[in-house]
Amino acid sequence: MDIFKITIRGGQGKDGQPENVEQFDLKMGDIVSIVGPTGCGKTTLINDIELFANRNTPSGRQILINDEPVPDDFTFDPKKHPIALISQHTNFLSDLPVGEFLTIHATVRGATDVERVVEETILFANQLTGEAIIKETAMTELSGGQTRSLLIADAVIIGNSPIILLDEIENAGIHKTKALDLLKNYRKIFVFVTHDPTIALLSDFRIVMKNGAMQKLIYASAEEMKAASKLKTIDDIILHYRSRIRAGEELNISILEEELISIN
Repeated sequence: MDIFKITIRGGQGKDGQPENVEQFDLKMGDIVSIVGPTGCGKTTLINDIELFANRNTPSGRQILINDEPVPDDFTFDPKKHPIALISQHTNFLSDLPVGEFLTIHATVRGATDVERVVEETILFANQLTGEAIIKETAMTELSGGQTRSLLIADAVIIGNSPIILLDEIENAGIHKTKALDLLKNYRKIFVFVTHDPTIALLSDFRIVMKNGAMQKLIYASAEEMKAASKLKTIDDIILHYRSRIRAGEELNISILEEELISIN
């Protein structure tokens, strides 16, 4: 089935009251953020999407594909499931080398040029993480940031999942703004659960959560895009200095002050 959009129909919050957001669509190419304080129900919402909730979860939400109820085989057949969820807590049980793991996945997925796809996946992942991933490294030896970067790349390129859900990728130490820039090159639906203002403002729109309920949708305005550009510059400076500190360099406050002044 070709997916053009998914629809989220609201249910109720923790207090049993109907959600303020009754319904919204996610279309191919959309980058969306789910925001709100800790414990407000952000992860529950992406779990509802990932499970194709049909009024059968505590939230009472319903997920539609192309305005239709989701076929059972999408839910129960892993080969047809169109969603990849990159969660906060991901551990590999396999100690296969990265290259072998990706090769097996690409082969199972029926890739025509397995070697090229594996190389493309590792190249994508290495643009997100500070320490490069090499094919010979065991999966169980990857850091948290490397793991999350590899899973994102794998879902986008090898899995080719049309819908990708990412739970707080900013906590993994990956280059989040670079991730956004790369993901925009792929026509998929990307949903971020995030506390990060840059990710939220660079999204097409954001879903505001409170007390387990969707409160409102906020679409990116011209003013917010300007603010996002400034925040992105600040993030780039922080990442630059983080790399220098990791490399054992000593910093000069005057250079930092000049870079901060250039933001204004």
